[in-house]
Amino acid sequence: MERKVKYSYDFKLRCVNEVLKQHFSINSVAIKNGIDHKSVDLWIGFYQKYGKFGLLPRKNKSYNVDFKIRVLKSIQEKSLSLKEACLEFNIPTNSIIVKWKKDFTNFGLEGLEPKQRGRIKSMSNFKRKPRKPDKPLSKEEELLKENERLRCENELLKKLQALIQSRRNPKP
Repeated sequence: MERKVKYSYDFKLRCVNEVLKQHFSINSVAIKNGIDHKSVDLWIGFYQKYGKFGLLPRKNKSYNVDFKIRVLKSIQEKSLSLKEACLEFNIPTNSIIVKWKKDFTNFGLEGLEPKQRGRIKSMSNFKRKPRKPDKPLSKEEELLKENERLRCENELLKKLQALIQSRRNPKP
């Protein structure tokens, strides 16, 4: 899944001005700038409803359950399109509302509850191995390490040899 590209305030304002003041079509501005025409159309709506503040970048906002229900009810009762609902309730993209609809359909009111973010608590108790120091080992430490490695290798080879022997000569 591709990450959404966030556009700067100046870029959005320039696109909106090209459509509203220079009278270019939404499609031509979208093609010229390599973006989706629906984004330009939404930016124009936010600009017309909220002025320059409607184009300001927004941080990830969390919405409460009552607000989500109010949005979904007004879409149902007033037969609003997703774009109209975004403009009326100042929601940055219609994909947010689509997700709310899907969650409500699948899980009811519970699906609209805020999800826990971040790591699962049981993972926070996980202890990492202590990091080895970056300092070089002394000659004696190197030899001890090599000795331990060779012991392990020798043990492994003995077990492998025993396994091969047991497969060649199975006991009845």
